[in-house]
Amino acid sequence: MLLDGVNHVAVVSHDVTRLGEFYARVFDAEVGPTREHGPGETMTVIRIGPRTELNVFVIDGNTEAYRQTPMWHRGRLDHLGLGAASQEAFDTIRGRLVESGASDGTVNDFGPVLSIFFRDPDGLEGEVVLPKTDAP
Repeated sequence: MLLDGVNHVAVVSHDVTRLGEFYARVFDAEVGPTREHGPGETMTVIRIGPRTELNVFVIDGNTEAYRQTPMWHRGRLDHLGLGAASQEAFDTIRGRLVESGASDGTVNDFGPVLSIFFRDPDGLEGEVVLPKTDAP
């Protein structure tokens, strides 16, 4: 393979401060500064892994962050799948997601992986995945 993973995912938000605080609190993400990205547009980088970022855009008049539809009807990008670094990290994230009200904590067994679904403050659905080779 010529690729080694996902570098970033660009998302539209209406409240980057709230979104950044959520990812920092739950995932220990690093929130960078907000910079102008064009007329009426800002971009904030949220580092969610060693080489993976959310590039969060706030665009004057853009209402996409408010639009929510059921799974598989959300457009080309349906949800984010985030990889837990270890079983301990998976358990920590699960607890933080429940504490923040972003998940009910249900762990799904999808054969080779365990997963937890969550919704971030903008309503974007995410999934935290742990390969069973990393689970006890």
